Amino acid sequence: MAHHTLRTGYSSLIERLNRFPQGAPPSETLYKILEILFSENEAELVALLPIKPFTANKAACIWKIKEAEAKKILDKLAGRAILVDIQQKGQTLYSLPPPMAGFFEFSMMRLRDDIDQKVLAELFYEYLNVEEDFIKALFTRGETRLGRAFVQEPMLSEENALHVLDYERAGEVIKTASDMGVGVCYCRHKMQHMDRACQAPMDICMTFNTTAAALIRHGVARRVDTAEGLDLLQAAYENDLVQFGENVQHRVNFICNCCGCCCEALIAQRRFAVFSPIHTTNFIPRIDGGRCTGCGVCTNVCPVEAITLVSANDAHKPKKKVARLNDHLCLGCGVCVRACPEGALCLISREKRVITPVDSVHKAVVMAVERGMLQNLIFDNRVLWSHRALAAVFGVILKLPPVKQALASEQVKSRYLQHLIQRFK
Repeated sequence: MAHHTLRTGYSSLIERLNRFPQGAPPSETLYKILEILFSENEAELVALLPIKPFTANKAACIWKIKEAEAKKILDKLAGRAILVDIQQKGQTLYSLPPPMAGFFEFSMMRLRDDIDQKVLAELFYEYLNVEEDFIKALFTRGETRLGRAFVQEPMLSEENALHVLDYERAGEVIKTASDMGVGVCYCRHKMQHMDRACQAPMDICMTFNTTAAALIRHGVARRVDTAEGLDLLQAAYENDLVQFGENVQHRVNFICNCCGCCCEALIAQRRFAVFSPIHTTNFIPRIDGGRCTGCGVCTNVCPVEAITLVSANDAHKPKKKVARLNDHLCLGCGVCVRACPEGALCLISREKRVITPVDSVHKAVVMAVERGMLQNLIFDNRVLWSHRALAAVFGVILKLPPVKQALASEQVKSRYLQHLIQRFK
């Protein structure tokens, strides 16, 4: 694409975005999106920023400008939620989030007039819903997924409730978060501009902890307390919304309350079901054929079309239908169990538990290994990593299965890493 040669800032930014496991495949549409969100000078500067969180002083050194000037630029970008600024021990650290879940969503999580959100929504729709490269790369590469479904806790039996770990409970994420913010649902806001939005609540998508604190500080999200957060979760249950959250055990950054018609993740689950784009819960519905009347309520509320109606094969009632579950498609969210008017559905444990990364470092390292990008995390040539950061990365690698350890060693081409792996076997 010769006409892109003049877009050096945006080309460099795209290259920078794609050094992280959650990248953004280049296309004409992506260039147009970035041109709305960044000036070319901003794109050039952001393209130089490290993967690891950094200080204003570090950015100033990279950009070769004074620290005060660098801080002014960084604060301006953080104010637009391009960067996330984290307050840590009296120091401000900045980080460039991935496009999703990241600055794509943040750009639509509030109503604003500094950019044309209708045009931006149309471009997002083209890039995410029409073109396939971005969504396929985001949701189908590797084995470790960006997000996971949460089970609707009230739909669990007393016995099953005993087997739900705290990190599997959306309610527990809400109760233990250091900060919690709520913003406009990116997906439904985008679809609203396309005249395709449903009637599900808009102000219901949740961010937590350091990300929430940053978004609240800049007016992207509204601060809510635990009580309101739990009320919003109950409202999501009542509106048949699926809780789709960050695929980590500790310090979850987001839980979206998703509808099947607008949500990118649930749409991907239907379009690319063979790749299992979303990690499921550890539960799955069981259908009681004796109680099922074939009313079809469960098929209507299932957000990923995992339930269909089939013939009951009843010689006395040849037109009778019953529900049938496609186990491979099912998220185990429990929406259908709540909706069934006959009590013909209940949740049971899956035979094999789903593995969830411990934290964001664990998730990033495993995704990088699976996608052949580990070297980008370790050899970040825009900043020297601290011993502590490298120890965290290597600590994850040493706990990986042998096959993935071998992949990591191959990608990094490091005798030091090979020695570490051999030493701790």
